[in-house]
Amino acid sequence: MSGTDVGEELGARAAQARALALLRIRSRALAVAILPAAVAVVLFAADAQGHLAGPAWDAVRWTVLGVAVLVLLVSVLVAVAVARARPAMSPTVPVAEEGAPDLYRLVRDLADRLDVPAPSAIALTPDCDSWLEDRTHRALRKGPGAALRKGPGASPEKGLGASSEGADTAPVLVIGSPFLWWMRVAELRAVLAPVVAGTGPSAHPDIAAARRFVRGLDAVIADAAAPGRGPVRGAPLAFAGWVARLLLRACRDHAAEMERCVAAAASLRAQTVDYGLRIAAQEQVGLAYAGWDRLLTRVALPAWRMGRWPSRLDAGVVSALTELSRRDRLADGFALRLGERPACDLLEQPGAADEAASLLAARLFHGGPAESGPGWAPVDWQQYPDEVVDRKWRSEAARLHRVLDTLGVPRASAADPAVPTLARVMEHLSGPGGPEGPGEALAAGIGAAVAREEAGAPAPGGGQGAGGQGQAFGGPADDPLDAWGPGPLPLFPLQPPRTGTELLADHVAAMVCCAAVDTAGAAPGLDWLDGPALLVGGTRRADLADPVLSLVEDGDPDPLLAWLAEVGVRSDKPVRLV
Repeated sequence: MSGTDVGEELGARAAQARALALLRIRSRALAVAILPAAVAVVLFAADAQGHLAGPAWDAVRWTVLGVAVLVLLVSVLVAVAVARARPAMSPTVPVAEEGAPDLYRLVRDLADRLDVPAPSAIALTPDCDSWLEDRTHRALRKGPGAALRKGPGASPEKGLGASSEGADTAPVLVIGSPFLWWMRVAELRAVLAPVVAGTGPSAHPDIAAARRFVRGLDAVIADAAAPGRGPVRGAPLAFAGWVARLLLRACRDHAAEMERCVAAAASLRAQTVDYGLRIAAQEQVGLAYAGWDRLLTRVALPAWRMGRWPSRLDAGVVSALTELSRRDRLADGFALRLGERPACDLLEQPGAADEAASLLAARLFHGGPAESGPGWAPVDWQQYPDEVVDRKWRSEAARLHRVLDTLGVPRASAADPAVPTLARVMEHLSGPGGPEGPGEALAAGIGAAVAREEAGAPAPGGGQGAGGQGQAFGGPADDPLDAWGPGPLPLFPLQPPRTGTELLADHVAAMVCCAAVDTAGAAPGLDWLDGPALLVGGTRRADLADPVLSLVEDGDPDPLLAWLAEVGVRSDKPVRLV
């Protein structure tokens, strides 16, 4: 037996030992629940045999019996709460086998090479991570996806210990959708190897039972903390949550160590498959994460705020990382990989999968509705400059002038006092008092206006989603967030709320960009790493932020005046607003 096999065996045994420790905690809790009943049985049995007689022992017997009944009723209450609580499920886009036969074949072959059970299904998540997720709870078994173990050579008995469970009890393989577009097929297989290897420990009955126990406790705590419970239902749930917290506190260390041992055993088993390539592929994981984060915060977020959701976010990752490789010398050579077969070719309809994942990303990170509508529409990258950038600038410029009107700031144009100009904004911010007086009032007014508009935005809700994506990527009635619960959206906000000064700077910059487009022949554009961009003569101008901050924070218009003169912008000319 090699050193790797020995390490894997030791990791598996350590994980099983921790699982048994968790199950012992469950057994002790059960023992505590039935202990009063057992004592009551002993006392009544002694009375039947003529022992422990007398009025005092009769009082003890009936008191213990009452306590036993009460404890059993409470135990049944907690057990019912654990059984009925629905564990949280990560919001994902399910991928049926008919929608990705090559991807299913790759995962099935990988499981065969690792000699572990294959996952029961595949799902995509708009994040740069991959994991196995147990969805064996009866409330979570309605997701589509054919069992992978239907393929030839698959056997439910494979893995770390025998398992008598069927294919539908195997975990679901969740794959980060950016990986499919940025990684090549061989890289994806190498990255997924340690993840798929984790199905071996998952098939062990002790580890599976321990995980179900811990997840059930966690679900009860979440259910007890959910708002909107009445006193009749809320009080029992609160008590069940208190008991679950006590048990979970006792389980925490054992559960964490069990998962660490499971991961270590899976990693050692996966060393037999594409180990050398996996080291290089891990570099692509870090690069994909950096590009995905920039794409969401700099490119997608402005669109979401404008009521548009980019429908090809995963394809945008490739453009963003290609641009990063062009700018950063450390990324030299990464673009050469683009000549190899991308992993998204394993999907029958990569465009539909990208659209579904993009809509889910908008819901998770921004809280948009589940279906398209007049105020929430998809946008292609070709339309982004006009549909997002130009509309963003003009909407913010219009809001800026509405707030100025509310504050009673006079128009700067003597010829036509009704037209909005950049000069009006600059004169107000550079006038007496500067940012301490007029600037603070303007920033507060803009913040209030933004809050009012966001409060009136379309509310998140159910619907048919992206539409046209087909059954291969979730049916029309499926909402990936249904299994998460009734919590507020977004689940994972990308950025904290902007301050009044930040909002004011954004609005002044938008007004400058509108003036540049209308008076200097500039154009809106898209920078894959920085989002909305101002193009002057076809070249991006990235030097506007500092002059705007000098005006907003210091009341100094000179840097911005110099910038306007260099670009050829007329601050006294009218600007078209939305």
